[in-house]
Amino acid sequence: MPQRNMTYFISDLHLGASYLNNPLDYERRVVRWLNTIRPSAKAIYLLGDILDYWYEYRNVVPRGFTRFFGTLASLADEGVEIRWYIGNHDIWIFDYLPNEIGMTVVDGYEIREIDGLKFFLSHGDGIGNLKTGFKLIRSIFRNRVCQKLFSGIHPRWTIPFAHRWSSHSRNFSEEKPQFLGEEKEPFINFAKNWIADHKNTTIDYFVFGHRHILLDYKLDSNSSVIVLGDWIHHFSYAAFDGNKLSIEIFNG
Repeated sequence: MPQRNMTYFISDLHLGASYLNNPLDYERRVVRWLNTIRPSAKAIYLLGDILDYWYEYRNVVPRGFTRFFGTLASLADEGVEIRWYIGNHDIWIFDYLPNEIGMTVVDGYEIREIDGLKFFLSHGDGIGNLKTGFKLIRSIFRNRVCQKLFSGIHPRWTIPFAHRWSSHSRNFSEEKPQFLGEEKEPFINFAKNWIADHKNTTIDYFVFGHRHILLDYKLDSNSSVIVLGDWIHHFSYAAFDGNKLSIEIFNG
């Protein structure tokens, strides 16, 4: 039996998105990846926008994602730690998925020590110079009163609306997002400022999703910024063996 000694990081799967040509085949590919890492995984970190849309009503959950959720649950049952950092598309995870799958949900960022190294982990949608409109929408989506009011609308209207909103907000038929350069890339600037403000704390890896770019940027001799890409353009993830984190591409 192979030793479970690997930690994996993945983000921006956007499962269930209306712009996917074949959502079911897409989900099956994600499940193949999960089964590929199953023998070696001791922990899986899902860094947001795993689902393109999700809202848990008190007694009803959206249809779909059966294979994905079932695979996560079986991994959790085998002792694999699963942590889900909510993004701007899957912010409305409440208690159903944590209880059913057996995972931890994190809203915001978290600093975790993994095999002796420190990781700053976040989806990243709240980092950088955010546009006023995005900040307003983000605050509304996270407001408990607004969430309660939204839950009173029948899903036959909210779910189609959410998928239209997603398709409008990000046109994946366009060219994939590009690296903005050292001076403009928001996660690099954030990490530099964080290090300057926390001189007594060393972060080995700042790991983000959200930007849909692949990035492994060395800040200095101690710290790196990792952006995980996505599964729209890249089919990418990161693997940590206890010594080094590397970005990988899944071709299965």
